[in-house]
Amino acid sequence: QIPEGAQSLLIEAAMAFGTGHHATTRGCLLALDRMVVAGENPHRIVDIGAGTAVLAMAAARVFPVIVLAGDIGPVAVDTARANVIANGLDGRVECVEAVGFDHPLIEDAAPYDLVFANILKGPLIELAPDMAAHLAPGGIVILSGLLVVQAEAVTAAYDAAGFTLEGREDLGEW
Repeated sequence: QIPEGAQSLLIEAAMAFGTGHHATTRGCLLALDRMVVAGENPHRIVDIGAGTAVLAMAAARVFPVIVLAGDIGPVAVDTARANVIANGLDGRVECVEAVGFDHPLIEDAAPYDLVFANILKGPLIELAPDMAAHLAPGGIVILSGLLVVQAEAVTAAYDAAGFTLEGREDLGEW
């Protein structure tokens, strides 16, 4: 059920930010599914660069916590909020305008047990130190949004920030 007045915004956002069918989003959802099957139970979850909030909503559906979703674009945040309401997750996903972790709500909720970041190579690399600073011991980061040929550079940045690669899944060129 789409709230009155939100349909045109959702259509615009779907074209600008994706519908959740892209290989990068699918890869994140597959990783989330593996976490559920493995019995992981994160208590603090954030989606950095949330776009339409597909990943945040998926996490809120499977884990009984409030999930934070931040994006740099005001249209993305408005779209995410509309999607949250349309999917009956109001009060379960909190959407804010933020660059990375730079928002009081996101800062105050750290450290995180699970972080999604389905964004471009450059921002992923730039976020590596902040990601390490905001992750709880034993926490999981699910990165996506990059081409296969960019994976080594992103992995190197996260290795340098103290992360260990647990797994990687290439879906086509992504």
